[in-house]
Amino acid sequence: MFLGHGLFAFALVALGGHAVGWSRERALWLGVLAGAFATVPDVDMVYAPIGLLGGANGLLDASEAFWNASAVVHRTVTHSLVLGGVAALAYGLLAVRYRSMATARTRLAAVTVGGALLVGLVLTAAVVSGGLAAVIVAVFCLAGLAVALGAARRGVDARLVGTTALIGLATHPFGDLFTGEPPAMLYPFDVTVFAERVTLHPDPTMHLLGAFTVELATIWLAAYALFTLTDRRFRDHLSPRAGLGAGYAAAALAIPAPTLSTSYPFVFSILPLASVGVVGAPGGRMGRSPLGRFRPTLSDWPTALATGLAAVTLAAAGYTLAYLLV
Repeated sequence: MFLGHGLFAFALVALGGHAVGWSRERALWLGVLAGAFATVPDVDMVYAPIGLLGGANGLLDASEAFWNASAVVHRTVTHSLVLGGVAALAYGLLAVRYRSMATARTRLAAVTVGGALLVGLVLTAAVVSGGLAAVIVAVFCLAGLAVALGAARRGVDARLVGTTALIGLATHPFGDLFTGEPPAMLYPFDVTVFAERVTLHPDPTMHLLGAFTVELATIWLAAYALFTLTDRRFRDHLSPRAGLGAGYAAAALAIPAPTLSTSYPFVFSILPLASVGVVGAPGGRMGRSPLGRFRPTLSDWPTALATGLAAVTLAAAGYTLAYLLV
């Protein structure tokens, strides 16, 4: 659910900020900032390509090797609410460097404490879990620092940097409760919050479809926030081409019933249906390339988003109904 993490944080901050009186533009961009922070914990996936070095045969073997390698560190050190809270505080402190109203002494103190907190996170991971964990936490700290300093340089107040970081990092682990192993939410403390993932249905295929529905619901929420804050109505940009997604129901007869461990054929075949929103809308007609061949051109983004999302939703609903009937 890599996409859902950032979109949920985006929607939460954007809609919440707008509700408390922020301008549409401010709520939108701070939502984007929270979404960026929410993706930072998944930098632990940088270790996963090592799984491809074993010379896997075929796409499915390579995918399995990739995920097996990622499981070594994924959802452990970087998905901790404890580390996330400390990191968010550090990011807010380091952003004080760009606060024009702060004195030189205040800036120095804030940067010193913030930097010490990040170094402390790396050292803690090294002591508790070893060198690999320390490297992953270091990458995590640097990725979040890049987001924080990038926002601060563009004028985002240090308190808002820290707040959006906290929201993004704190919401991320909960999105992983439906797939794979549950995150180590209180690392480095040896306390188990969730011993196993949340089961949406005893049937493994229905559980996968349920998790996919949660992901779709998150995307819908983010789309609602985006349309609301840009003063657009969803139905004004919905094309009849979305109905093409209903035809995906036939896939229930063509591909093996997917589960969390064998989800690739389902995911890789249903997501491309979102492209029906990209081609053929006003501003997105077929045109000729300089070589004389026809090529698709992008439609306006509201039509692409509304139509593509509706098509994938219809596809998922149709597939679920067909699976239950077959």
